[in-house]
Amino acid sequence: MTYCLALQIDEGLVFAADSRTTAGVDFVSSYRKLFQFQPAADRFFVILTSGSLATSHELLDRLRRDLDAPPELTSLRSVNYLFEAAQYVGRELVAVQAAHATPLRESGADGKATLILGGQIAGRPPALYLIYPEGNYISATPETPFLQLGEFKYGKPVLSRIASGNLSLEDAARLALVSLDATMKSNLSVGPPLELAIYRRDTFNMSQHLILDEDSPLLRTVEKRWDDGMRQAFGRLPRFDWERGDRD
Repeated sequence: MTYCLALQIDEGLVFAADSRTTAGVDFVSSYRKLFQFQPAADRFFVILTSGSLATSHELLDRLRRDLDAPPELTSLRSVNYLFEAAQYVGRELVAVQAAHATPLRESGADGKATLILGGQIAGRPPALYLIYPEGNYISATPETPFLQLGEFKYGKPVLSRIASGNLSLEDAARLALVSLDATMKSNLSVGPPLELAIYRRDTFNMSQHLILDEDSPLLRTVEKRWDDGMRQAFGRLPRFDWERGDRD
């Protein structure tokens, strides 16, 4: 499976993904799920992928091919708004899935993929979009400034409690690692290496990009300090009335 997430905050965007891919219990491998595009000096995009690996790879190939197309044709180079990029990527995703629908259906396989598209075009604010297999999308909002793909349920509670637009980029990145760690603890199909990327608004390039393997000192320290902090917080929870009575 997969767990990818992205956060939209005032300072920019944070992207994070695991790299574990499974096809049954006896076939586990690692593939990147975070891809960046800088088709011109005034724009920058990141795509996170979940679902069919073959669908995602063909889609990415189509997007790269279209960057060489004439300017009158739609591509990541020609769109003027990020939502237009989401519409374009959604159409290409539907086309890839449709091209293989019959043989996949006959073999009992599922060729669907879901994406997160984020980035910025000059003159517009950074934004995030979750693109469904059907090609439609939703965007991150100030009330819910994060989007998730794949095995997201274990990593969502900490995001719901802490994620907000006024976090620093570094705090948002730490929050992403905590969310990934919570998911890895609960689901063995999600695992390292982890990929973490930070985009600072109006820069049009990746500000920071880390790949963290299982033995990464940073990853192990984040995990330990978060675990220790939760145990301490649990120990400070209020006592029941009968517990206080026992001590009188």
